[in-house]
Amino acid sequence: MEERVQKIMAFAGLGSRRACEKLIEAGRVKVNGKVIHLGDKADPAKDAISIDGKLLCVTAERIYIALNKPRGYLSDIDDTHPKPTVNDLIGISDPLFAVGRLDLDSEGLILMTNDGELANRLTHPRYHHEKEYEVFVIKTPDQEQLEIWRRGVVLEDGTRTLPAQVEIMGSYSNGAWLRIIMHEGKKRQIRKVGARIGLPVSQIKRVRIGNLRLGKLKSGEWRYLSPREVTQLRKYAGLIKNESE
Repeated sequence: MEERVQKIMAFAGLGSRRACEKLIEAGRVKVNGKVIHLGDKADPAKDAISIDGKLLCVTAERIYIALNKPRGYLSDIDDTHPKPTVNDLIGISDPLFAVGRLDLDSEGLILMTNDGELANRLTHPRYHHEKEYEVFVIKTPDQEQLEIWRRGVVLEDGTRTLPAQVEIMGSYSNGAWLRIIMHEGKKRQIRKVGARIGLPVSQIKRVRIGNLRLGKLKSGEWRYLSPREVTQLRKYAGLIKNESE
C-alpha cells in the first residue's frame, strides 16, 4: 500500500516526521533511484527507498511488546558487553527499539517496537511524556528533601532536572519506597538526584510509560500489546490524528 514517504521513513525510525520531511526537501531521498519531492508516495513492499544512497529497510508488520526487564539485563544491544540484553528475553529477529531504556541495575516496563515514529514521540525530550517509577532509597526522606526533588535538582554537570511528582509509598527501618513521576529521562537521573540530595537509591522499578502500565507481568516476562492498547498509546503520543496522512 502506498503511503507518503516521510511517514514510511518515520516508521522505520529515521526520526520525527518533520525531520524526515527535511531530508526529502534536501534532495537526499530517492525512490527507485529517482529523487523525490515532499508529498510523493511509495509502497515499501515494492519500491526501493534510499537515503544518501543507503537502502531503507521497512518491516511490514508493526510489533508492540511490553516487557518487564529484570536487573542485570542491558536495554541496548552491545556486542562488546558480556551482559545479556532485553532482546535475549524476547527472541524476535526483527530489529526493535527499546522505548524507555533502563540501566543495568534497574527493572520494570520497557516498550519494544519497530514503530519508529511512536518510539521517537515517546523518547524525544521535547514531548515530556510521563514515566512512573517505584524507587527504594536507603534513608527515609524528610520534607525538605522531597520538596527539593519535586522542584528540580541541579546535577553535577550543571543541568537542572524538571519538576517531578514525588511521594512516600511506605517507610521502613532501612529506608523508604517512593513513587516518582517524571517528564524526562536523563541517563541514570533518579540515581544521580538521589545521591545529590542525600538519598542513595538501591532499587528502581518502572511501572508506567505514558498510559501503558506494567500490570501483572513478572520479571523477565513479556506480552504483545492488544490493538486497543496500541491505539490508546498512539493517541496518547499524538499520532492518531496523523494516521490518514
